[in-house]
Amino acid sequence: MAEFDLFRFVPFRLNRLAAEVSAALSEEYQVRYGLDIPEWRVVATLGFRDDACSAQFIAQCTRTHKSTISRAVTGLLERKLIERVESSDDRRAFELRLSSKGKALYEELIPRLLSKERDILACLTAQERKQFAQALDKIEEALDLVQTQHAQKTSPY
Repeated sequence: MAEFDLFRFVPFRLNRLAAEVSAALSEEYQVRYGLDIPEWRVVATLGFRDDACSAQFIAQCTRTHKSTISRAVTGLLERKLIERVESSDDRRAFELRLSSKGKALYEELIPRLLSKERDILACLTAQERKQFAQALDKIEEALDLVQTQHAQKTSPY
């Protein structure tokens, strides 16, 4: 049997990094704005896009279970941070977009999160940050993850 070092195993390392980064960022959106992680994922996805999209797309894009996104959407609708709009593709379906209140929150929050990101990556040189971003791009592309705001509106599942 091959020697196994859990602390060198890339999936384990990525999971730990993601958990720590998520916790650091959640201080901004949870404490200041009362958003939990799934709600933040919905707001972030809608704020990043130019147009409305389905909850299914948000689940696919963020790799979050559909029921978790559904609960987040319900809470955000109640708080009037997002709104439903008629789908441009199917008049029987609805898509989601940020409300004006949600847009204001998003625009206020993004600079804070970008600052946190800079703090987290400050241990890397500019060249290392560039190489790290390129490596992440390659892995995401190999895994066929959504990498653009202009991706499909609906999920393939």
